[in-house]
Amino acid sequence: MRLYIDPGTGSMLFTILIGAISSLVFFGRKLLLKASFVLHGGKAVKSESGDRIPIAIFSDHKRYWNVFQPVCDELEKRGARAEFMTASSDDPALEAEYQYVTTRFIGEGNAAFAKLNMLKADVILSTTPGLDVYQWKRSKYGGYYVHVLHAANDPVTYRMFGLDYYDAVLLSGNYQIGQYRALEQKRGLPAKELRLMGLPHMDALAARLQNAGTETHEGRNVLLAPSWGINGIFSVYGASIIDALLAAGHHVILRPHPQSLTSEKEMIDALRAQFPDSDRIEWNFDNDNFEVLRRSDILISDFSGVIFEFSLVFDKPVIYADTSFDTGPLDAWWLDEELWTFTALPRIGHALTKEDLPRIGEVIEHCLTDDAFAKARAEVRDETWVCRGESAALIADYLIEKQKSLTAPAGMPEEAPAPQAS
Repeated sequence: MRLYIDPGTGSMLFTILIGAISSLVFFGRKLLLKASFVLHGGKAVKSESGDRIPIAIFSDHKRYWNVFQPVCDELEKRGARAEFMTASSDDPALEAEYQYVTTRFIGEGNAAFAKLNMLKADVILSTTPGLDVYQWKRSKYGGYYVHVLHAANDPVTYRMFGLDYYDAVLLSGNYQIGQYRALEQKRGLPAKELRLMGLPHMDALAARLQNAGTETHEGRNVLLAPSWGINGIFSVYGASIIDALLAAGHHVILRPHPQSLTSEKEMIDALRAQFPDSDRIEWNFDNDNFEVLRRSDILISDFSGVIFEFSLVFDKPVIYADTSFDTGPLDAWWLDEELWTFTALPRIGHALTKEDLPRIGEVIEHCLTDDAFAKARAEVRDETWVCRGESAALIADYLIEKQKSLTAPAGMPEEAPAPQAS
């Protein structure tokens, strides 16, 4: 008699096995790094030749310049030497005029990762998950790897092991600390440094909005901006949701997730052919989403981080598609509690189902006029967006102090960092 294991159980057992192996590898690497740190007298490990970069920043796509620009501006103000490296040849960062912060294109895809894998830097900041899991490996020359969030939601919704090999993660809400500590405990991971630092890109959006003045237009502008993948609006609803919005008489702005243009190109091309630009429909692919968010009255999305930018910065209502969300491939799979995102969405917006499509116009008017949504936005804002208006300055100070502490001679006292530690 053969032993049978159903596919679901087999997948779970395989995931647990991979997690256990990953944890052992992680622990071994951490021990080697700490041993190297001690053997070098408390200093960051020096490479065989060449100068080390005190602070390196890596962006895998130009769309993250809104996260890094405020930090780079603050580093420049402090006269801190840093290098911004991008995998986008048309990254707006390459046009920035700095004296102390340099910017350079390091190639796309594997070409970029090949350079990063030999990087000589003391502190490395990035939004990119998957360090030491995919092509991007920790440099043999050492360095302290810091992850910064680019969305106001759960940090455990990255692909599994997404942040395991970072040394520190900069967070925006207290609930995120609890999530990550629970994940570390479940998987037997060493505790990494977690710091509450806020969200620099949302601070920058809020500052721009305050200085932009009032925007007026006729009718209703409805922004449809989903995430990508099998759980995204376009995959679940297809053309039906666009048809419903047009039938309700609204001006519809379609803004696919940038990853959709690569991973779901056929689907996006088909929708663009079926719904070409007109006086009723426009497709938006701007790298900077400020203007499209500013001139939209309501947003329809799913679990994309843009929901919180639109709702919490621009203080406008949202409709989120009631689609299924598979945590199987994500770090969230390990956690028992419900994701914070799915506790926040029902408070700030309406859950759209297929049955709602024929009456989408009524749903939109309800969301625009119900005061309960406005009150809930204030609650959610406090939960997931701490240190408002201070994030970039806090992150710049943290990077500078971290670099100093890593390179300080053994026995020398270190300046105390800002009191944001978890």
